[in-house]
Amino acid sequence: MGSQKMGVIVLKNKSFLLVGVLTVGLYLLSGGKDYSSAVAKEQESDTLIYEQLDLFGKVFERIREEYIEEVSTKDLVEAAIKGMLTSLDPHSSYLAPDDFEDMRTQTKGEFGGLGIEVTQDEGYIKVITPMDDTPAFDAGIEAGDFITSVDGKSLLGLTLNEAVDLMRGPVGSEIIITVVREGFDDPFDVSIIRDIIKITAVKSRRVGDSIVLRISAFNKQTYPNLKNGLSKEIKAAGGLSNVNGIVLDLRNNPGGLLSEAISVSDAFLDKGEIVSTRGRNLNDSQRYNARRGDLSKGKPIVVLINNGSASASEIVAGALQDHKRAVIVGQKSFGKGSVQTIIPVQGDGAMRLTTSRYYTPSGRSIQALGVSPDIIVKQPSRKPTKKTDSEETKRPVRSEADLRGSLNNDSISSDERDLLEEEEKKAEDAAKLRDEDYQLAYALDILKGLSALSYGKK
Repeated sequence: MGSQKMGVIVLKNKSFLLVGVLTVGLYLLSGGKDYSSAVAKEQESDTLIYEQLDLFGKVFERIREEYIEEVSTKDLVEAAIKGMLTSLDPHSSYLAPDDFEDMRTQTKGEFGGLGIEVTQDEGYIKVITPMDDTPAFDAGIEAGDFITSVDGKSLLGLTLNEAVDLMRGPVGSEIIITVVREGFDDPFDVSIIRDIIKITAVKSRRVGDSIVLRISAFNKQTYPNLKNGLSKEIKAAGGLSNVNGIVLDLRNNPGGLLSEAISVSDAFLDKGEIVSTRGRNLNDSQRYNARRGDLSKGKPIVVLINNGSASASEIVAGALQDHKRAVIVGQKSFGKGSVQTIIPVQGDGAMRLTTSRYYTPSGRSIQALGVSPDIIVKQPSRKPTKKTDSEETKRPVRSEADLRGSLNNDSISSDERDLLEEEEKKAEDAAKLRDEDYQLAYALDILKGLSALSYGKK
């Protein structure tokens, strides 16, 4: 992807030169009006650039010659590059060779670490999301947590890359991170054992008559996982006719590859725009459209999001929302509406550069705004699992059927009774799910309602 982008840059430079020649020709044909002032402005700009580069060179040499300790030229140059990129926005950065290799490994779905996606917020390291089934997730790290120190060393004043480097370490080693969390008066320490992070991009399951597709990341496995998982669950249900709808669970999904976000959106759309990206120059604009073929054949869809849903997750949620293809449920998403291009540079490193913003089909940017749910549903704190004395001694609820000698219901057959009991069991399971995952239970209730409405129209 990086080499292609560099090719575009070269082509853009050629285009610029051609436009420049054409413009000069027009000025000459018009008698040279304003030509001299244009040249003067260009020369003034070039002079300013050379002066700034000369300043950089002098500071560089002064540090090399007079700093109290000898400094590696390579380290100085890398630090200067890092400073340039991190000063632009929170997502632009320099990737040293090891970091570049780690990034390429992560997109394949397996790497070593804690299992958290972080960003920098006003100088503080903030957790975008813990990844499912990772050491950080198991240790109770939550989206929105601030990490203030690692093994007793403060992260304040460090760049994002420097903070991430401190969190790296051998698989199996312990790390103590200090966390500040909203609703807690004091910071607290969390112990995490580093491990190999294996990300299953999509996990599928059936809950009642609904299929739940939990998408935890957008890497090269995402679309194949989703397609295979959906197909498996449809087959297990005995066909699409026995499925009332699909829940796409994008909560705490930090994003990933743009191409996979487009493929996932396309999986449930038959036509229309999915997303557009617009760069600094009009030539950088791209538009991605859906192709025919909806894997769910038009079944109702509910998308679950929260403040840990970012980037590629927001592309999917925004596309399905704008096309009125899904009901968006949960809490407002993170609001990362920019696209980063990985551009390899000499020395086996790369720079991650923000090159464009993306826009949903209706033309809205979610940068710093996020995707707003159609229905806001907050996830309540989990209830205590330990039973209280009052719960243990509570008198059981009784009904007419419990009374000795009560009459039987003679209006339904034994098959109808079995069906009724099956429906009651589903309702009881749904009630249990509300205690475990209220947002998911709410999404499934919506699918049940949409299915009932659809059935009534037939």
